[in-house]
Amino acid sequence: MRGYFVVCLVLTLSLLGACSSVQTKSGNKQKKQDPAEINTQLGIEYMREGMYVSSMEKLQKALKQNSNYQLAHTSIAILYEKLGEDKLADKHYHKAYKLNRRDSLTLNNYGQFMCRDGRLEEADKMFMAALKDPLYRYPEMVYTNAGICARKRPDIELADKYFRNALQVNRKYKPALREMIRSSFSQQKYLASRAYLQRLQEVGALTPEFLWIGVRTEAALDDRDALASYALVLKNQHPESDETQALAQWERKQLER
Repeated sequence: MRGYFVVCLVLTLSLLGACSSVQTKSGNKQKKQDPAEINTQLGIEYMREGMYVSSMEKLQKALKQNSNYQLAHTSIAILYEKLGEDKLADKHYHKAYKLNRRDSLTLNNYGQFMCRDGRLEEADKMFMAALKDPLYRYPEMVYTNAGICARKRPDIELADKYFRNALQVNRKYKPALREMIRSSFSQQKYLASRAYLQRLQEVGALTPEFLWIGVRTEAALDDRDALASYALVLKNQHPESDETQALAQWERKQLER
């Protein structure tokens, strides 16, 4: 789960850069760009490149120049989160939220933070607030985050609803497809698991995790040809993976029966 949220943070940095760029262009038409905007933009770029010390310097400088600059608070909150400084991340997420309670980017990322912190109902409210913006470019990402968080409650029915909502927005959205495969398989809904696996294959190669799920799904459905196909790909393309080792043990047990 944590890995998925990291992916979201990478996308967030791209969105932050876009927000900063838009503000820069807008500012150039009317007035000289605010120094806090310049330093925030530089801080975001440094963070993208993994230059966290330089990023911190620029973002802290931006906040000294303008303590109410919402984008700077959101950006430094993400940086603190990446550095494991959760109290400081929470402080700046909260400040960014207070400055603009309708900013979907902040709402989504604050929701992720709350979810990891165990504040599950609060996180859900943040995600739902983010989805109220009809112009937000990535509602499928928010729905998927909300689903991951709902599953932690645990509320599997609600989680699956959110994942399906994500796929209604974008039927090829890989993170939501992966979550529906995991959920369907864990609930022994093997026909659904098969269908989502096929959809995931349409948009990219399967990782060992999902090839192994494919093997067990087709075993449950008694489709030997499909089972053999998943197994062959798993063995040939990922011979050293844990899933391939698990497959070998599973096959030995099948022979012993």
